[in-house]
Amino acid sequence: MNDSIILAVNPGSTSTKFALYRGTDMVMQKTLRHSTEELAPFARMTDQLSFRYGVIMEALRELNTDLGDIAAVVGRGGLVNPIESGIYEVNDLMKKHLSEAVNGEHASNLGALLADMIAGPLPGARAYIVDPVVVDELEPVARLSGHPLISRRSIFHALNQKAVARIYAASVGKEYEDLNLIVAHMGGGISVGAHRRGRVIDVNNALNGDGPFSPERSGGLPAWQLAELCFSGKYSPSDVKSMLAGKGGIVAYLGTNDHMEASKRAEAGDERAALVLQGCSYQTAKEIGAMSAVLEGKVDCIILTGGLAYDTVHVEQVRSMVSHLGPVFVYPGEDELKALAYNGYLAISGHISVKEYLG
Repeated sequence: MNDSIILAVNPGSTSTKFALYRGTDMVMQKTLRHSTEELAPFARMTDQLSFRYGVIMEALRELNTDLGDIAAVVGRGGLVNPIESGIYEVNDLMKKHLSEAVNGEHASNLGALLADMIAGPLPGARAYIVDPVVVDELEPVARLSGHPLISRRSIFHALNQKAVARIYAASVGKEYEDLNLIVAHMGGGISVGAHRRGRVIDVNNALNGDGPFSPERSGGLPAWQLAELCFSGKYSPSDVKSMLAGKGGIVAYLGTNDHMEASKRAEAGDERAALVLQGCSYQTAKEIGAMSAVLEGKVDCIILTGGLAYDTVHVEQVRSMVSHLGPVFVYPGEDELKALAYNGYLAISGHISVKEYLG
């Protein structure tokens, strides 16, 4: 099984990343970026399935990949119903829930669908997902929102948060399950999780209405003003949902969801761009402070990760506000492809049990 080829696929809001692994060794990795103009024709995230499949297959052909050697295709998990951490084989119920977006629209909904679409025609290949964004380990008190008709939900970058937490733990010679950590994944969405001894006991819903604003999500909005906007007669339910996820945050303020472009504008003297980017950093730091309270101030480390962690200005703005809470470590980008591939390897080699999605 050490020679088995595993294809890991990670669809993001503005990119599709994939990598080929032979056993646990990476053979190649590629990022396919999608502009706002390319994605504009698609009303729903799952409408992008054929487009994303096409660009992946074209890239694999250009790389002269022998698809017949692939034993597993592992996609990033999407908004299925809440499940425990683990690796799951893609089944019809999972595809139905993701295609219908029963828990909301998100780029990761494409992960299982792409894995199944690619693995389907390949002899012996299996399709899996690992640690989807709906991994739920919240404490009961963290589910309270302030009104019984609305419960707080665990929707976050579970795969990368847990992967970098384990990498940090190994780097200091400790077990993830023995540490208290705050992990901030900062990408198209921003999630900040309180990890207490191996469990994420509180985390903001980074998808659609909680926590910091990000390149294309509004984060938490003032509830009264949001209610007035909803019933103003000017916007449909889909309009409002788009404001929250897809067309909110930095793209709403500046007209671009490209953080690098916004940073260049700020560096060139655009005061509004600078203020909006500062606001993103400010709100991220506030959320980290809140998670410190969840952990009762017993914080072994604060970890900053995700694509925005490449922006040194953003990182230093956050660090300056939270370094008094604990040491800050930065892991730019994400380790999701490696985590996906490694779990796929463990599954096909029989080292871990594959779970069944029961909805």
